[in-house]
Amino acid sequence: MAASPLDVFDWTSHPPYDYAPYRSTARRSPREALLPMPERMRNLRAPVYGADRLGALDHDLTRNAVRNGAPLGERIIVIGRVLDERNKPVAGALVEVWQANAAGRYVHKGDQHDAPLDPNFLGAGRCVTDANGVYRFLTIKPGAYPWGNHPNAWRPNHIHFSLFGDYFASRLVTQMYFPGDPLLAFDPMVQGVPEQARERLISRFSLDVTEEGYALGYVFDIVLRGAAQTPMETKR
Repeated sequence: MAASPLDVFDWTSHPPYDYAPYRSTARRSPREALLPMPERMRNLRAPVYGADRLGALDHDLTRNAVRNGAPLGERIIVIGRVLDERNKPVAGALVEVWQANAAGRYVHKGDQHDAPLDPNFLGAGRCVTDANGVYRFLTIKPGAYPWGNHPNAWRPNHIHFSLFGDYFASRLVTQMYFPGDPLLAFDPMVQGVPEQARERLISRFSLDVTEEGYALGYVFDIVLRGAAQTPMETKR
């Protein structure tokens, strides 16, 4: 009998499915054995996500939804490499991002946070890694927002990442945080990740990536497997 995905999972790098301080996991985490992926889907190769239909501005969140002006907030550049367990670049991976605007509000009907929406900011983008595994996004630094998990609960500034590889089942969903954010110490999603792996979720400020007079630069490398793998998003 094949081993269960839970049996071979590296729990030293990833958060538990059920983490009591993150209250939603009590009802959203699996209670039964996971079902194996059907063979016909497991081996379904790319393109399964329409990468050939990427738009010229899909990677630029400061321009891909502009209606009557630039979005409000601090412009930033987020760049990084997608690597495998041997530190080799992963080319052709679809990288998708989504985030709150500078005021901490998502463009989603479920977000009722009392903060303004920005008509010039959608908060979503995508790109494909190049031959060196590099991706690059232009965006606005997201704001913190309350989320009701516990008294006075605020999510740190963060950007959601989703990566698709060559296969249908090869997906990683994670979050990128910013250095020096005081909310990291109080956030159950961050604290649920084993301590030795938390730094892998925090981007690095880079003056080399920063563009003079335009935007600050942050580097966030993503490792898909192995001892240095990037932790997945806490299961919800």
